[in-house]
Amino acid sequence: MTIAAALRAAAERLSATSDTARLDAELLMAHALGCTRTDLLLRHMQAETPVSFAALVERRLTHEPVTYITGSTEFYGLELQVTPAVLIPRGDTETLVEAAREAFASRAAPRRILDLGTGSGALLLAALSLWPDAEGVAIERSPEALAVARANGQRHAPAAQFLPGDWTQPGWASDLGQFDLVLSNPPYVEDAADLAPSVRAHEPAQALFSGPDGLDDYRVLIPQIPALLAENGIAMIEIGWTQGTAVCALAQGAGLSARVHRDLAMRERAVEMAKIGNILLGNGPSAL
Repeated sequence: MTIAAALRAAAERLSATSDTARLDAELLMAHALGCTRTDLLLRHMQAETPVSFAALVERRLTHEPVTYITGSTEFYGLELQVTPAVLIPRGDTETLVEAAREAFASRAAPRRILDLGTGSGALLLAALSLWPDAEGVAIERSPEALAVARANGQRHAPAAQFLPGDWTQPGWASDLGQFDLVLSNPPYVEDAADLAPSVRAHEPAQALFSGPDGLDDYRVLIPQIPALLAENGIAMIEIGWTQGTAVCALAQGAGLSARVHRDLAMRERAVEMAKIGNILLGNGPSAL
């Protein structure tokens, strides 16, 4: 069977479990061929289908994410290794990086950057792609995720430090010092949230769920942010699209000013925080 015919057949089968069936089929075929999707579409459509393609389709039919099947994804222009040990980096999370870039556009670049709960390393590595002279530090409580982050760090920012750490444990930050920019995409999904099977059954629960209202990790993490911020430092924390008011209230209770930033779909996506008295320089549409 030609690749063109195999793609049509696979897309038809995958349409029962995926809203992006044709794209999924093309990405899986490109992976089977060891080429880019563009190269597949331009040069290989009439070639014979590789034997390995059928097994990849079967995996996708079980709702396994394409990213886990192929083992890589792109985030902020960076190719990242991804395994089931880490949350899949999503485009919405790039909002944090863009908001940080805007916040530092009119002042000195951050000299020290911290990523809390780094997962694949996506946030820290994206920030270091903007500020390559900064010192980058990331912590992660999962040994398996930490190994993925370190592998990505070796490729994109060899000087960055990826350290074991858990913000729920006493003394976790005692040797870290202070930072000009703190980034985090903590767990924030409600325990009983209605999630797609590709998320609930395949992505790591400890990176997703945070209590009945999704706020448990914020309640632990945010009170510790002031001690991590250098003079005029800021924190940029990802939130669920309904959590802006609650997270801003937690920030204010910890002595921080807070501003909500929205993603490209105009949903609340990040809260920028600074010590009271410091000016929030980001361009988010709402400040609380």
